[in-house]
Amino acid sequence: MNTIFQLSQYALQELKDSYSIYEIRSLCHIICMDTFGFTNIDIHLRKNEILDESFIKKFCDIIHHLKAGIPIQYILGETEFAGLRISVNASTLIPRPETQELVHWIAPTLSPGERLIDIGTGSGCIAIALARQCPGLWVTAIDLSEEALAVARQNATNNGVEATFLQRDILHYENYSWPVFDIVVSNPPYVRESEKADMESRVLDYEPHSALFVPDDDPLIFYRRIAAFGRQYLKPGGLLYFEINEALGSEMRDMLVKYGYQDIEIKQDIFGKERMIRSIR
Repeated sequence: MNTIFQLSQYALQELKDSYSIYEIRSLCHIICMDTFGFTNIDIHLRKNEILDESFIKKFCDIIHHLKAGIPIQYILGETEFAGLRISVNASTLIPRPETQELVHWIAPTLSPGERLIDIGTGSGCIAIALARQCPGLWVTAIDLSEEALAVARQNATNNGVEATFLQRDILHYENYSWPVFDIVVSNPPYVRESEKADMESRVLDYEPHSALFVPDDDPLIFYRRIAAFGRQYLKPGGLLYFEINEALGSEMRDMLVKYGYQDIEIKQDIFGKERMIRSIR
């Protein structure tokens, strides 16, 4: 077992009970490219080349961790998001493709000099990606977790972005002073406790629950508080963006109408699920 091809066969055997064949092949590519600097062409052309022993050991160690259920992003300590390298750890959620779609929806609306706040920033992926795509944007990002904010600050530095990161509790936003913003964006906790049964163990066992789950009897708790925050600190005509639970689109629309927001638009992700919503103050 000393070539890329043989290691890939080893991975298929070891991970077959936890991942699909497509997922395993994708994981092998990620390991080869992100950890060892191979390109897609390298992987193809060098698949039968004898590898260094240290490479083989590292590959097998990663497969061992994957078999234990640890997400590849936490094993490697980083992931790709909107063309950026974003560090992650157990204090931060792993950025999802639908969150990247949210960034792509927001980016064309931004202008230099505007003020944007990202509420519940986690790894900082949304705030940093938007700051990179719109130089001159004034970006503030908040989170309750100081551990997550430490990761976000480092991600901003690593990606050459200037942003302000603050530890604040949006559920008690009245306890702080705020400027007026042009854009509010948030991907807050929105998975209902009852939905845990449908989730993969590697999410439940490793990702921070405080960033994922809300009570079944009050699943919009964060959205309501952010909507109220926006009524005070989002300028008239300003935009409010959320990533949402795909099952709660109509409830989100009703809530935003109640808080006086207009021109509400729900957007589907690439899988046809209602995962984003935009409204105007």
